[in-house]
Amino acid sequence: MEYEGQICRPPMERSSFMLAVSVGCNYNRCKFCTLFKHLKYRLLPLEQVENELRRVSELGANPKQIFLGDGNAFGMETPRLLYILDKISYYFPNCQMINMDATVTDISDKTDEELRQLRRAGVRRLYLGIESGLDDVLTFMQKDHGIEDAYRQISRIQEAGLIYNAHFMTGIAGAGRGLENAEKLAEFFNYTHPQKVVNFSLFLHKSAPLYEDILAGKFVPADEVENLREDRRLLELLDTNPLLYDGFHDELKLRVWGSLPKDREKMLQKLDSAIEKYNDVGIKRYFAP
Repeated sequence: MEYEGQICRPPMERSSFMLAVSVGCNYNRCKFCTLFKHLKYRLLPLEQVENELRRVSELGANPKQIFLGDGNAFGMETPRLLYILDKISYYFPNCQMINMDATVTDISDKTDEELRQLRRAGVRRLYLGIESGLDDVLTFMQKDHGIEDAYRQISRIQEAGLIYNAHFMTGIAGAGRGLENAEKLAEFFNYTHPQKVVNFSLFLHKSAPLYEDILAGKFVPADEVENLREDRRLLELLDTNPLLYDGFHDELKLRVWGSLPKDREKMLQKLDSAIEKYNDVGIKRYFAP
């Protein structure tokens, strides 16, 4: 299958068979995001999806883990999603889990029984872009949820037997608020118990809607040292056990990852070294073209 746009999936899904069931993101209004702004969201025809399953099956593949793309497969109506899950089961009977991105609002749109049906049909992990623990930041960035909504909907999917993994962004709260955001995120994760957490440190791109807010003085970006300190504070406070953590600071070409609590000290030492190095340099944020 030829993908339209760029392939986007969590790093934990790098070995999964990625099955496209839609193009773009059904929400696509987050201020910081540029992944799908150039795409018009649409569902791929079910015949096309099945043809891809048949093609891969006839090649002799037998994936045990499948990731549904593009931006937010969980947003489609439950009967359509169940139909696709049934076809996956037919072509790949040994598949053990089917995972996808989701939003808090998409979860709220599904009933408890629908969530249980999806679990029985093979869905195992949902990846949620929590991004921040601060309500005013979520509102400013035009996320589709508040923090209390996230607490409530995560509880619902966990009661249905689904696993949730979280994305967040150091730097998303802006200059001077990194530690505040880290502490609220730690509180959130310690209560909701994600299996995995990924930090995609805020990457500033001139094509993102957020750039206009920066030019207008409505948002002041944190520098990289503050982002590192935010990451460090969160790692200090995380108390959910076990937790797989993966932190990307792409502008510094720095990745901090491991299992908590086992690797905590090693990860903190790596961040301390980076903070010491870049604090002397005084590195600022730059904007990608």
